[in-house]
Amino acid sequence: MSTLTFNTARASADPAKSKTRCAIVAVFGNELSATAEALDSAGTLRAALKLGDFKGKPGETQLLPGIGNADRVMLLGCGERAKFNPAVARETVQGLSTALNACSTTEALLHAADLLNDDVEGAWLLELVARTVTVGSYRYTRTLSKPKDPLALKKLAVNPGKGLSSQQAQAALDQGAALGRGINYTRELGNLPGNICTPTYLASEARKLSRGNSKVRTQVLEEKKMRELGMGSLLSVSAGSDEPAKLIVIEYRGGKSGSAPQVLVGKGITFDSGGISIKPGAKMDEMKYDMCGAASVLGTLQAVIDMALPLNVTGIIAAAENMPSGRATKPGDVVKSMSGTTIEILNTDAEGRLVLCDALTFARRLKPAAVIDIATLTGACVVALGSHASAVYANNDALAEQLLQAGTVTHDRGWRMPLWEDYRKQLNSNFADLANIGGPEGGSITAACFLAAFAEGYPWAHLDIAGSAWNSAPKGATGRPVAMLTRYLQDRAAG
Repeated sequence: MSTLTFNTARASADPAKSKTRCAIVAVFGNELSATAEALDSAGTLRAALKLGDFKGKPGETQLLPGIGNADRVMLLGCGERAKFNPAVARETVQGLSTALNACSTTEALLHAADLLNDDVEGAWLLELVARTVTVGSYRYTRTLSKPKDPLALKKLAVNPGKGLSSQQAQAALDQGAALGRGINYTRELGNLPGNICTPTYLASEARKLSRGNSKVRTQVLEEKKMRELGMGSLLSVSAGSDEPAKLIVIEYRGGKSGSAPQVLVGKGITFDSGGISIKPGAKMDEMKYDMCGAASVLGTLQAVIDMALPLNVTGIIAAAENMPSGRATKPGDVVKSMSGTTIEILNTDAEGRLVLCDALTFARRLKPAAVIDIATLTGACVVALGSHASAVYANNDALAEQLLQAGTVTHDRGWRMPLWEDYRKQLNSNFADLANIGGPEGGSITAACFLAAFAEGYPWAHLDIAGSAWNSAPKGATGRPVAMLTRYLQDRAAG
């Protein structure tokens, strides 16, 4: 993982006298920012603009030889000044991250004050910069004999101008970097192959979070304990695999003792063959990503721990591998969940809801303030929303709105979906209390309705991230929805 650090430069520093290996200055179209003008006493930057090669479009960059105490200068295009808003700022910062990845400099200084206006607030921008550059530093190396070179950049200093105190600016950078690391941790877990990232591996990663931290406690329930608790639904999924299931509970106690925890429940199917209802071979390799809900719980908890948020958060991960064998659950089998509800399993490839329902019942024991489950649950969600938004279901309007708002602020967006009784009726069964599928129509909705039956008695939301958790081209985990979840928890910590 990257050792990249961020720090705040003195707002009063003269740009021409600031010593750096790479000074990064804003350019709005063909107009130099105030900092760029102050740096350009000899007219070098103005001359470069007159050549016309650099247009100043959002995210466009150009490296030039050094001026003053800067070994090199990076022009950072920001588009038209009057149109610079949060969306353009995200595009600009993403371009900056890409350029830094291609640059050999080990240290840089970003003059960020010129990027601020009534729409783009300082703390938000600094958090965005640290998050984006940290996420951009990620390299998958675990199973590569010749991995890509790591990011050369080791330190990015940011001059925030005079709108923020140095303490406020550093806090924003630290939070953005912590979020970026949490996202990258989630990506790393998602990208690992299923022969490495097993339920046992997830349990070992969860234990690492509590190592040396008195505020974090990890407990791993083995299959014997799950049987004693009556988790017949979860255990029906692991029945065909040689890999034992794990129910992983991570408690972060950053808030007041006895305060109700925010609970995150992650689907941790470390490989999903479909079981007896086996999947087609095409893209089956991507079913290693079926544990991205669990990975997002671990990544969010890491960010929360790094930020030392003053609230209590508990992560629950229902981890299992879904495989066909002579012991595997069959279509038509009926199992009993921890809640006592019986379930007719019409399709063993609808397994995520089977592990989550027992985890949701277990969550009730914690007397939660709210429970949010995160799962790569249905292909129907991909059809409905594509990769741009995670589906948001909730039995509580306030909780749904809080998640949607957190997604808007972080650009890790969600879209609310219905939980009407009309869809719930599709789960009726002649042989059990519920069927685990509701037919071909509204598949993401009926899956959420199934989970809702086990989430009564507390505020609950379900995030279906089947479309947002990974990309097929280029292939890789995205780390979503760690940004949404972390912002949601930051907002709850702030009261």
